[in-house]
Amino acid sequence: MTLIAESPRAVAVSPVNGALRYLTQTALAADVLAMSLAGTLAAVGRDWVFAAGPDDNVSTTLTVAGPVMMLLWLASIAVAGGYRQDLFGAGTDEYKVVLHASVAAAAVVGIGCFLMKVDLSRGFFLLGFGLGIPLLLGARYGLRRALHRARRGGALLQRVVIAGTPTHIDEIAEVLRREAWLGYTVVGALSADATAVDETPCGIPLLGRTDDLVTTVADLVPDVVFFADGASGCGARMRRIVWDLESHDVQVVVAPSVADISGERVRVRPVGGLPLIHIEQPRAVQAGRWAKRAFDLAGSLALLVAFAPLMLVAAARIRWHDGGPVLFRQERVGRDGATFRCLKFRTMVVDAEARLAALQAETGFTYGLFKMKDDPRVTPPGRWLRRLSLDELPQLFNVLRGDMSLIGPRPALPSEAAAYEPDSVRRLRVRPGMTGLWQVSGRSDLSYEEAVRLDMFYVDNWSMIQDLTILLRTLGAVLRARGAY
Repeated sequence: MTLIAESPRAVAVSPVNGALRYLTQTALAADVLAMSLAGTLAAVGRDWVFAAGPDDNVSTTLTVAGPVMMLLWLASIAVAGGYRQDLFGAGTDEYKVVLHASVAAAAVVGIGCFLMKVDLSRGFFLLGFGLGIPLLLGARYGLRRALHRARRGGALLQRVVIAGTPTHIDEIAEVLRREAWLGYTVVGALSADATAVDETPCGIPLLGRTDDLVTTVADLVPDVVFFADGASGCGARMRRIVWDLESHDVQVVVAPSVADISGERVRVRPVGGLPLIHIEQPRAVQAGRWAKRAFDLAGSLALLVAFAPLMLVAAARIRWHDGGPVLFRQERVGRDGATFRCLKFRTMVVDAEARLAALQAETGFTYGLFKMKDDPRVTPPGRWLRRLSLDELPQLFNVLRGDMSLIGPRPALPSEAAAYEPDSVRRLRVRPGMTGLWQVSGRSDLSYEEAVRLDMFYVDNWSMIQDLTILLRTLGAVLRARGAY
């Protein structure tokens, strides 16, 4: 542990995580393994797939051209920046770099062999790159998942110092705490008025003034410095601070005062040396257009056909258990505030609504959607249905009718919608969904405020790619039964 005694507000800081330095080597090893596997499969399968007879000349050339092709491929990824440490862990840039570099390598190899009249097997070339690119992307995805798991477990973390006003420091610190997979741990902050208080309103220790940044970096040796609003005062001063940090092994990140905006809506365009951040308009209108509706109709029909036998089994279990109704109909608020009857398989006793007030008083519930672990009103068939989210399958009929979408914000109760703050009303600009970001991010384990934040992020940043991603993540969330009760 390193103790910064020179600061009037000394804090204990863990030493630099040396394992972070090996991310590049690990990525390189993963790429070599993926290329080697692709090359082996291509060498074995070239004759079988392309129905070509053995050719001694081509086979001999292959022993030389194969390794050369791999080296060129690795060099192409390296030149494109595929092994930069700041590329790992977040965003799509890593995958784009690998894909573009692979296509460039294939072009160089193909054109080079043609111009130099190298007798390289066409089958090997097509299979090598055809198999290698998916294997490379899969290896990078696996490495990223392992990195995220390690970071959530407290390993491979990067220590962060934030400079700015206390309010903006807390905003950034909250995002970094919430998104633990990013691997940032805040060790302290610097503010222009740090002499007035010892910490920010959310408890981040203030180590000194922003003028002391270079000294603080030299003492703490953080991995990253975040500049929030109010950190530098002007562009010239910011430039001088970056110059002063040149001799320190630290990343500099500028965090503007915009949050919950997807990367697809942000464009950074330098103009005259000034990086301008262009933000596209919110996409709530696009989320209600015909393409999404057509996707909902086709998807709900396909799912109804696929799950029809399972829905019949569920209905039979509910009816046989207590003889009550199979479906539970509840009024919910849909697009633009219109109400509709939301369908679900009944998972509770028949008089569940009559018992609700007593349970709310017992648990101290005050606001939002009431959820309770080990709810005594849930029936044995209901526990099974809830654990796998099968109770929501009848909502496919709501999707067909146009009341709901396959993906969207959580459908709100009328009492909940009536108490919305002005910002939260934006959730009602699109159809509510059977699943959404709230579903794949923890379901009932989320706080009400976090669920609202995710819904608003979805509304403002909708895209068809995001919908498809949520559908795939929903399958994993259902199988893990995380937050299902």
